[in-house]
Amino acid sequence: MIEILNSDIKLQPVILSGGKGSRLWPLSRECYPKQYLELNEENEFSLLQNTYLRLNHLENLEPPIIICNESQRFLVAEQMLKISVVPKSIILEPIGKNTAPAIALAAIMLNREKHDPALLILSSDHIIKDTKEFTSSIIEGLKQAKKGRIVSFGVVPTCPETGYGYIESLEELTNLNKSSSIKRFIEKPKEENANQFIKSNLFTWNSGIFLFKASTIITELNKFAPAVIDICKKSIASAESDLDFLRLNKEVFKECPNVPIDIAIMEKTDKGTVVRLNAGWSDIGNWESVWENSTKDHERNSTKGDVLLMESHGCYLRSEKRLLVGLGLEDLIVIETDDAVLVINKKSAQKVKYIVEDLERKNISEGKVNKKIYRPWGSYTSISNGTTWQVKKLEVNPGASLSLQMHFHRTEHWIIVDGTAKVEINNHESILNQNESIYVPIQAKHRLSNPGNEKLIIIEVQNGKYLGEDDIVRFEDIYGRKKDL
Repeated sequence: MIEILNSDIKLQPVILSGGKGSRLWPLSRECYPKQYLELNEENEFSLLQNTYLRLNHLENLEPPIIICNESQRFLVAEQMLKISVVPKSIILEPIGKNTAPAIALAAIMLNREKHDPALLILSSDHIIKDTKEFTSSIIEGLKQAKKGRIVSFGVVPTCPETGYGYIESLEELTNLNKSSSIKRFIEKPKEENANQFIKSNLFTWNSGIFLFKASTIITELNKFAPAVIDICKKSIASAESDLDFLRLNKEVFKECPNVPIDIAIMEKTDKGTVVRLNAGWSDIGNWESVWENSTKDHERNSTKGDVLLMESHGCYLRSEKRLLVGLGLEDLIVIETDDAVLVINKKSAQKVKYIVEDLERKNISEGKVNKKIYRPWGSYTSISNGTTWQVKKLEVNPGASLSLQMHFHRTEHWIIVDGTAKVEINNHESILNQNESIYVPIQAKHRLSNPGNEKLIIIEVQNGKYLGEDDIVRFEDIYGRKKDL
């Protein structure tokens, strides 16, 4: 462990995990966005999990506060459970309002603590390859935060990137001088300007990582964004505790301004400091950046899954389900999932979000949801369907249980293909093993549980005039769900 400045200042990670990741469609979708995917080749953890795990070398580290969308709450909880981390809080935003309100919410919660912790604001979708150098930059940032500065981490640019914002510092940033006061922020520049910026040690990429004391950011929010801090205080005061989550009041929070922290505070404050970050940082914002961070062959191709690629150069091919074959390809990205295939030139990687927007406008379900849908008890995958029938594969985690529920419009037939199932139908309980099945009549109160230590896998056949997921009446649920799924 690395000691932080021989100080008792506590480091409080605040992880922002509310994005949709539409540029990484079709793998990333609204129901399961990129931060929950395993996109880092160096380990088997998701981007969210790695965001916290890379801090393990720091002392005085607090459990994280994670801010996410309500629909992603169980994904966050499950992924933290898998790495044996119990968050200090998981704050549920009913509506996304950008980074300034999210940061304000965490600061308000922590401002009540006597020790005035340092907040380390982290995006959940970054890759940082050099953990040691990242730790060194955080320690430098803590020195500045202790002085009442608001720290932004500036990434040493490696190319004239026009998709990032830039920070201009008053002093040149080098290995010997890692911090400086901020002169100005520059939004995504033109290419000729970006070419000039990378020739100077005065310019760095704006990483979106920040560090400051809770009291400092509260003061600046009161000064420059009073509406944000006022609504966020009311939202915290009227929030409800729901299992491990803090659920904000939607009617209150919807009035909050939608504004990033850069515009709300960083461009106005005189306390801004930039700390040099040269740690292999990457914002995994699109498929081209995934390719850039991947292992490549001698033809600069990268493949994942069941892929055969010949006579091709500079490509990224990823197969999730089927054999994917490419021949004579140049600078292409091909992503295969069980319900969609994306084929684009790498130069068009930033435009994938427009495909998703078009799919949503046309009400095409693949724009938002996968065939595999995650639930707090596990997941289900749609296998096949007709007008009055549907077949699904249910995977129930050990010790997990679906709600006690009823359907008005459909019957269900469950076939156990692996594991042991506990089934309750109209107050009658049964234990079923592999190759056994059971029928659930229409309007019967029923519940499915996994009492075993291994995953339970079931084939479910539904039959009825209406098969929508909203045909569920819940009577009991260990996850606290009511109307939502």
